[in-house]
Amino acid sequence: MEHDHADPDSAGQLHHVELYAADFDAAVDFWEWFLGELGYELKNDWADGRSWKNDPTYIVLVSADTDNHPFDRTTPGLNHLAFHAASRERVDALTEAVRDREDATVLYEDRHPFAGGYYALYCEGPEGVKLEVVAPE
Repeated sequence: MEHDHADPDSAGQLHHVELYAADFDAAVDFWEWFLGELGYELKNDWADGRSWKNDPTYIVLVSADTDNHPFDRTTPGLNHLAFHAASRERVDALTEAVRDREDATVLYEDRHPFAGGYYALYCEGPEGVKLEVVAPE
C-alpha cells in the first residue's frame, strides 16, 4: 500500500479519512460511485480495504470487525462528511443519482436543497454515514 507524507502547501487541509464497513462489498459499490462522482480516483486496493484520492485528501474504506457496535451518527463521534461541489447543477445531478440508488437516501427531502440554509445535497450512505455535497454560491 502506498503511503503519503504531508504536503506543506496543504497545511491545515484534511489529509485522509478512514471508514470501516460491516458489509464491505456493498460499501465499496457505493463509495466507489460516490467518490468517483466527486473526482476521486482509486489509490489502493487490497483484500480488506480500498482507498480513493483527490489531492490532497484520500478516503480509506476497510472491512470492519462485525462484533463491534454499529455506526450511529447521532451518538458521540463522527456525524457527517461534507464535500465541495463544482456547481449547483452538480449537486442536482448527484441528488437525482442518489434517489435512483437503493443503497443511499436523500435526507431532509422537504427542505432540499436548502436544508442547512445553503444549497447542498444531504444523503445517507449504506452504513448510515451522512454525506453533504455543498454547492458554491
